[in-house]
Amino acid sequence: MLIVDKLTVYHETYLAVDQVSFSLEEGTDMAIIGPNGAGKSTLIQSILGILPRQNGDVFILGQPLSRSGYLPNYVRREIAYLPQNFMFDRRIPITVQELVGLGWDKLGLQLPWVGSRSRYQAIRQALIKVDAWNLRHHLIGGLSGGEMKRVLLAYCVVRPRRLLILDEALAGLDVQGELDFYQLLYQLKKEEGWAILQISHDLDQVKKHCDRVLCLNRMVLSEGTPETILSPENIAIAYGSQLRLIHTNNHHINNQITG
Repeated sequence: MLIVDKLTVYHETYLAVDQVSFSLEEGTDMAIIGPNGAGKSTLIQSILGILPRQNGDVFILGQPLSRSGYLPNYVRREIAYLPQNFMFDRRIPITVQELVGLGWDKLGLQLPWVGSRSRYQAIRQALIKVDAWNLRHHLIGGLSGGEMKRVLLAYCVVRPRRLLILDEALAGLDVQGELDFYQLLYQLKKEEGWAILQISHDLDQVKKHCDRVLCLNRMVLSEGTPETILSPENIAIAYGSQLRLIHTNNHHINNQITG
């Protein structure tokens, strides 16, 4: 699904990502972890072509990402992206149903494998999947953080995708909101067959759900299974003083990272 080879990104003169290489297989869920300022979001945005890279190569579904961020339209249609913060003017009078419909209309192309399913039916099914059909007529400016995350997931599933990329998509949610989002995300992963590349600070959820873990601090510190990478020794080396323990509402200890 994704190959990243010696990717290097500078912010002016600051080396933010240093020769990072990894691959993501179909149907695999990979979490990128690391301390604040490690270059995680920079890496994600460079893979998507949002930020330019100085060196290295990116291949998505076998197609190279150009230096200018170009990918063929048929490849971009296979990717869904949830940013850390969905920035918009809350005064814009757009409803939930209209926003999700933009995911169907993107690039203005009909998909041959969708068959006779109408646009309205696709929007309705996507909102039902994320338990947000009751919000369809609500203006997006009035949504809570958790509601907005569910609506953005509906945007992702309104048409078939193969790769879902999340750049700290749980930012702004409380502990219960994060748990609810993860439950929905992995239910949809089973139904949709996504490969997922996500930045996460919730190491318990990473250990529970992810297949692979990439530990980053500008360069790759380690990569492997959660059992291997999330050992206490590796976490202490990677995070140092940024690691803390949080008690969740169900009284289990939940490892998270500050910030």
